This record gives sequence, structure tokens and C-alpha cells, in this order.
Amino acid sequence: MKKYIFYLLAWCCISTLSAQTLNQAKKLFDNGAYEQAKTAFSKLIKRSPNSAEYNYYYGASLYETGELNKAVPYLEKSAKRNYIGAFRYLGKAYADLYRFDEAVENYETHIDWLNEKNRDTEEAEAELSELLKKSRMFKSVEKVAVIDSFVVNKSKFLDAYKISKTAGKLQLNANGNGTIYENEMGNKRIFSEMKDSLMQLYTQELLLDGWGEKTHIESLNDSCNVNFPFLMGDGTTLYYASDGEGTLGGYDIFVTRYDSEDNTYLRPSNIGMPFNSTANDYLYAVDEFNNLGWFVTDRNQPADTVCVYVFVPNESKENYNYEATDPQVIMDAATLRSIQATWTDENQVREARQRLASLKYAKEEDVKKADFHLIIDDSATYTSWSDFRSKEAQSTYRQLLQKEKDLNQLQQNLANKREQFATENGLGQKKLEPSILDLEKRIPQLLEEVEKLTLEVRRLEIEKLRK
Repeated sequence: MKKYIFYLLAWCCISTLSAQTLNQAKKLFDNGAYEQAKTAFSKLIKRSPNSAEYNYYYGASLYETGELNKAVPYLEKSAKRNYIGAFRYLGKAYADLYRFDEAVENYETHIDWLNEKNRDTEEAEAELSELLKKSRMFKSVEKVAVIDSFVVNKSKFLDAYKISKTAGKLQLNANGNGTIYENEMGNKRIFSEMKDSLMQLYTQELLLDGWGEKTHIESLNDSCNVNFPFLMGDGTTLYYASDGEGTLGGYDIFVTRYDSEDNTYLRPSNIGMPFNSTANDYLYAVDEFNNLGWFVTDRNQPADTVCVYVFVPNESKENYNYEATDPQVIMDAATLRSIQATWTDENQVREARQRLASLKYAKEEDVKKADFHLIIDDSATYTSWSDFRSKEAQSTYRQLLQKEKDLNQLQQNLANKREQFATENGLGQKKLEPSILDLEKRIPQLLEEVEKLTLEVRRLEIEKLRK
């Protein structure tokens, strides 16, 4: 009898401890401490791998910490056991994986459950509405030949844009957080600038004595960021990026046209997939003379890099036939997992790549004529050491160039080690982990130093110019 009582007390203690641990883990999740919640639920799920509740919370924590593919099996297991919270998170995960039909189905199940329990469905229905927009966009992916791609440092993505002079000029703004477009004649520019904690678009006209007053483009600015403008040669068609209403996620690329009668821009349209994704996509630019286009995205990229795609613009938009096309073909086209899959016309691709090579060669020749390109402010770009007025700014810039060289070496080293890591076995990967983690720690620190030195160079030189 004493032995039975002992086991009963032990079982009660374990049950109480498990309940406390579960409640603590739930509290972490509810407070948004997803990394800590993930660790807590990983331990709980080892004890009860079939628990619908544990699978839901662990899968949701994985999703919130960016481990999308790893999250799905746990959320699916939880949903199969009808743990209702899993349907919403599974819908989110499927949407991020472009499995939109399944995403919609899970959201509808979630909303049905909320209705049965007489709970508020407003938030879920709003999310479903956005999901349906994404689903419709996925069913109208544009056929476009993407001829090349370049993974580059995020702060230098414009280096990959090789547009001709007839298409205008692109440069970063003074803070490096947006871009300036200047037309071919050099008498008009559209640029982004911070206003009330949001990036907004402005225009300026060149007058006899310099640039005139900047004009805020109110018709395109709302309670969101608008940035990265590019004006087509017709002077009326404007491409830009926004993170507001109607986006797939982050920045999306939009197009609008200027209405000269009303002196405003018309209602913008999202240009859809494959140009836009659930990540940040921006700076759609077209060189009409060479029939080449560019846009940049951070989809599937680490924090410090982006991918610039080069494509052949279509004279008229043609979409894939969603009903008659293999779903995997649609998926590959929408996500640009393989740009070769977009090459349906060999002659078109070959000729476009030749035009790109010619542009690239011409740009490299231009760069050779200059020592460097340093933007001081909206009206001054330095290309040689004699341009400096401040010796201190010049000295600081030399430090900056060395830091950038060090940064490039570290980034290349990290890329090589990551590539090696992917081909190694468990032991080999374990040996590489410390050096990879060290590089991942050092690179952001060096990036921060580069940014500070860049601002310091500009500050010192501008102070000297104003004296």
C-alpha cells in the first residue's frame, strides 16, 4: 500500500510539473517570446510526440522564428487531430510556400470553427481576404524571360543595374535608404525621402539657378512607405515600390500613370508575380533602347544580400494558363527558383544576354575612368581624390574603402563555408559551425562600421563645403 501511495504521489508531482511547464511555455508564446517558446515546446514534444497541442505550439513557434519548412509537418499533424489553432497557422505557412488553394481551405476551416464557437471572425476574415488576393495573383503569373541574376551586397545593389543613358540615371539618396531617378535630359528627378517616419516620393524640376522646390507626390503617398521610383521614357509611366495595401508582403512593385489634366497619378496597380513575392521586391527599371529590365528582391537571401534579376520586358502582358499548366511550372515561374525555366525562346535569351554583356562592358569602361564613385549629397558625387575639400573626410574615406574590402572578403569567406557546409557530413558540419557562427557575428559588426564611416565622410565633407 505504501509503495502504491509513493507511485501515486510521484505521478501527481510529474503531472503538476508538466502542467506548470506547459503553462510557462504557452505564456512565452502568447508574449511573443517565440525563440524561448520553441525551446520549451521542443522538450515537451519529445515527451508526447503525438500531442496535438504540443505539435501546434511547436509548429507555430517554428513558423514565427522563420523555420517555415520545418514548421509544416508539426502543424499538419496538429490539424489532422483537429486542434483548431493549427488551421490558421497552417494556412499562413502554405501561403508562404505558394500553396494557396490549401491555404484558403485551412483558413475557411478556421473561420467555420470560430463561427461555431460564436467567436469574432473579423481578423481571420481580413487575413483570408488578403490571402484570396494572393491566390488570384498566383493564378495569373506573367510569362517573362529572366536572362540573368546577380546576388550582391544589399547596400550596393545599384551596381548590378547597367541601364543606358537614354533610360535616365539611378543613384542612392543621401542616406542610402532609397533611390533617386533622373531623366535622360537631366531636368527632372523623382526621389524618395523620409517624412514623418515614412519614406515618401517627391519630384523636382531643374531651373536656371539649380533644382527647384521639391514637390510631395501626395496622390501616391499614404500611411505606408513608398520608395524606389523609375519613370519610363514616355514621362508618364511610373514604377515604384510600396509596403502598403495590396502587397504580397514587404515592398511590392506598383505601376501608375500621370494624369496631366488632374495633375495627379492614377490609381496604382500591383504588377504581380514573378516580380513580386512575400519578401521585399523593388526598383523595377527598364532600358527601352536595349529592351532589358531589372528588379531587386531579398527573397531567399540572408539579411545583408539581395538578388538582382535581369529580364526581357514584354510588349504586352501574357500570363500562364493556370488551369492547363503543370502546377510545378507555375510554382517555378512565380518564385523564379530556376531562371532557365523561363527561357522558352532561345534566340530571345541569347540576344538579350549579348545586349546585357555589351552594357556591362561599357559600364566597366566608364568605371575605369574614375577612381571611385562616392555620393556626398543629392548634388555632389565624387570620382577622384582631388574632389575632396576636407582632408579629414578624405582620410576617413580611405579607412572606409579598407573596411569595405575587409567586408567583401569576409562575405566571400562565409559564402564559401556555407557552400562547403551543405556538402559535408555531420562531423564535417560540426567542425565548420564555429567559424560560420563567428563570421555571421563579425559581418554585421563590420557592416555597421561601414555605415558609420560612410555617414562620417559625408558629414565632414558637407561641413567643409558649407564654410
